[in-house]
Amino acid sequence: MKMKNEKMYTFFQGLFKVLGIVVICCSIVLAIWLYKLGIFNDKNVLKDVIHHYKYWGPFIFIVIQIFQIVFPVIPGGITTVFGFLIFGPVNGFIYNYIGILIGSYLLFILVRIYGKRFILLFIDEKTFNRYERKLETPGYEKLFIFSMASPISPADIMVMITGLTNMSVKRFMTIMILTKPFSIIGYSYLFIFGEDILRYFHK
Repeated sequence: MKMKNEKMYTFFQGLFKVLGIVVICCSIVLAIWLYKLGIFNDKNVLKDVIHHYKYWGPFIFIVIQIFQIVFPVIPGGITTVFGFLIFGPVNGFIYNYIGILIGSYLLFILVRIYGKRFILLFIDEKTFNRYERKLETPGYEKLFIFSMASPISPADIMVMITGLTNMSVKRFMTIMILTKPFSIIGYSYLFIFGEDILRYFHK
């Protein structure tokens, strides 16, 4: 029975890795398709998309955002940026924020329940050991807070690793609520306006 469970676990490890590659490829195709639609530079296209999915659009987006955190095979930054592009700055932020908070909570709880084995479904042992060593440092909580506020940190991995600590759920969610607005806005700003920023510094 134990051997059967190990085979199943190994199967899911491989499956999630393959899914990660497939989803990245699909994300690239989706980005190209959206570009051809003109969604990146034509506000009328954005309005048409929002109008077409007026009621279901926000719900579907939030579910996708939750899914990409709980099962981190979708690059989170891509969904975050799409939220801003499709729903606009205010609604895009709100839907991103809701999805990320719910997804992060579920991911934290899943690691609390299943421990290291759950984490190893998504990252290899070497990567896990590298992050696990950070738990032994006295300033780990400060590092975690910084990672959650930063738009370029491996947030999902840090959430999973933190699930192995004795941090309370209340403390974890307080940190998430206070820091996530910075990373959501920061990442989207860098992605959407990055070209303009680079052009400014190369004048």
